[in-house]
Amino acid sequence: MVEPWQDTTLSAHVRAADLLARMTTEEKTAQLSSVWLGAEPPADGEAVDVAPGQHEYAARSAALDTLLPYGLGHLTRPFGTVPVEPAEGAVRLTALQRTIRAGNRFGLPALAHEECLTGFTAWRATVFPTPLAWGATFDPALVTEMARAIGASMRAVGIHQGLAPVLDVVRDPRWGRTEEAIGEDPYLVGTIGTAYVRGLEAAGIVATLKHFAAYSASRAARNHAPASLGPRELADVILPPFEMAVRDGGARSVMPAYNDIDGLPAHAHAGLLTQLLREEWEFTGTVVSDYYGVSLLEEAHRVVDGEGGAARLALAAGVDVELPAARCFSPADPLPEELLDRAALRVLTQKCDLGLLDADWDPATGDASVDLDPPHLRELARQVAEESVTLLANGAGALPLGDGTRIALLGPLAHEQAAMLGCYTFPRHVGVHHPDLPTGVEVPTLAEALRAELPGAVFGEDPAAADVCLAVVGDRSGLFGRGSSGEGCDAEDLHLPYGQAELLDDAMASGRPVVIAVLSGRPYALGRWAERAAAVVQAFFPGQEGGPAVAGVLSGRVDPSGRLPVGVPRSPGGQPAPYLAPPLGRHGFPSTVDPTPLYPFGHGLSYTAFTWDTPQCDATELATDGETTLRLTVRNTGDRPGTEVVQLYLHDPVGTVARPEVRLVGYARVPLDAGASAEVHATFPADLAAYTGADGRRLVEPGALELRVAASSAHVHHTVPLTLTGPVREVGHERRMRCEMRVK
Repeated sequence: MVEPWQDTTLSAHVRAADLLARMTTEEKTAQLSSVWLGAEPPADGEAVDVAPGQHEYAARSAALDTLLPYGLGHLTRPFGTVPVEPAEGAVRLTALQRTIRAGNRFGLPALAHEECLTGFTAWRATVFPTPLAWGATFDPALVTEMARAIGASMRAVGIHQGLAPVLDVVRDPRWGRTEEAIGEDPYLVGTIGTAYVRGLEAAGIVATLKHFAAYSASRAARNHAPASLGPRELADVILPPFEMAVRDGGARSVMPAYNDIDGLPAHAHAGLLTQLLREEWEFTGTVVSDYYGVSLLEEAHRVVDGEGGAARLALAAGVDVELPAARCFSPADPLPEELLDRAALRVLTQKCDLGLLDADWDPATGDASVDLDPPHLRELARQVAEESVTLLANGAGALPLGDGTRIALLGPLAHEQAAMLGCYTFPRHVGVHHPDLPTGVEVPTLAEALRAELPGAVFGEDPAAADVCLAVVGDRSGLFGRGSSGEGCDAEDLHLPYGQAELLDDAMASGRPVVIAVLSGRPYALGRWAERAAAVVQAFFPGQEGGPAVAGVLSGRVDPSGRLPVGVPRSPGGQPAPYLAPPLGRHGFPSTVDPTPLYPFGHGLSYTAFTWDTPQCDATELATDGETTLRLTVRNTGDRPGTEVVQLYLHDPVGTVARPEVRLVGYARVPLDAGASAEVHATFPADLAAYTGADGRRLVEPGALELRVAASSAHVHHTVPLTLTGPVREVGHERRMRCEMRVK
């Protein structure tokens, strides 16, 4: 007989509720728990954490055998903890799920989750560019395609949930996790992040939004530091990407942040996790803790005394699952029954949605012959990398490089795979702790890629014997101080690390033209060399195909089409200086510090030329609940194909609170053959003019506005004045959050 909870004709909620009613307190608690196999301290040698306090907490967490009789909520990183051959890992996971099912009276499997910030974080899996590079593409459709492919590879080996994307809006690029973020603008972060969510969810993988919220707004850009920001900055800058990804992307999981906001830790913030997320945004998925985030309520934030107190506080706020291991959520310290039932029902409903409650569910879902680095994934990685590479300057016309050029290749990063890989790639996240382990995928260095790209070029290291110097500078990623970029690798200022400023000074002193290639996880101050550099190219940890992508741009095979998702500063100090600043946040007489970037948000050049006709607008006067459509023709007037990125910014001359001078409200990539043209249509809803007023309400106000049609936040081609008419409107979760852009 099939029990109601196994009846696939019933709704997931009904099935989960039926199962919940049959469970003991211990069985319910087990569904909120997780196990991280392989995270224990090593028997000998140094313990190296990939999560805060990993080995200390792992030694004090519940073992699998202890939980087996009651079931298990989550399996933590079965592929991403230690190196494992994909086929062997699939077989192991299948066997482990069978053990878990056999151990509990309902035969319930665990939900297996993995990191997937730069692709599936597993050995021999394709390594994609970092999220900051996704932002540089300004290409949501490509990001969706990438995420769908990543999700399919995870699903093929039995993974159910991915801990991505990061939707933190960069507020200060000194933050080590800048490389994991998509950019400094909430509209760009929201649209690109939502595109990733759609792709992952379309593959059947639960997308996890992180880090909710204000993690990137920490004091002095220090990891885990308190976030001191006002309610309007939180509402208008930090939260919109999460709201968009929940509402438009269909994300099924959210992860709270490690930080506190004005003294209230995110893992204990009922205002965020319950009132806002569930009651206002109508989120119905699961809230999973960041690794050891529940424990940190006791041991770092010190807002409770004891593990049980931390569990009750987190559960009351809205946390449903303790990751990565069961330490605080324990049957030994009973949780309030009502809160326990609430969280367990959410977990069981999600398991039902994934098919894990079906009577015929087979743990052998993993494909034991799967290839995690097939040609189509590598091709996608190449395309994302190529679209993300950004040409910042080419005033001397030094690029593209000719095939017969004599090139002095300078800087150790030209010869290192590390220059391509972010901190959440398997080689930099786990592989560095296994020095004898092969990388697992091919990662050409820039030097190798250039030699393949320009077989007729002559490479050396002596500027005196060269036509041009190519100086390669940037970062090596790592975790908790084991790199210059990455989680726990925050910077005091934006000087180039590793003495690379001196490398550039020496190159400039040679008298030869110098092309600077920056391969990094954050922007660095380049003003010291701006007037002397022949050209500047920026790539943000572009992944395993990053070498060929950068080489393709340098050679001219690839026309550069990346645009900056974060501004590049002129000087290393004066941070934070985001472009979303009101007038007094910009350069002016009250301060001697000039925060104006050297290269602004949205900036990027091409090897071809474009002209923009004067835009036409259906209506320049519209109601506060109306819309208008703008039309613009873009022409490629050069002699080669290229892609222009049309950006639409909003300027609000007068507000009831201080407003950003401009903010992005729309964009579109426009690929054009030489001599071709296309018409860009932008439908602007008045809702996009909404902002949070002095009383905390989000309002659309009548009055004058400007739409700025631009190539960057600072390079405006055309200005279109608009007037909003009618009453002040209060808007909420139902408001329109996108400007639909179409290329015809």
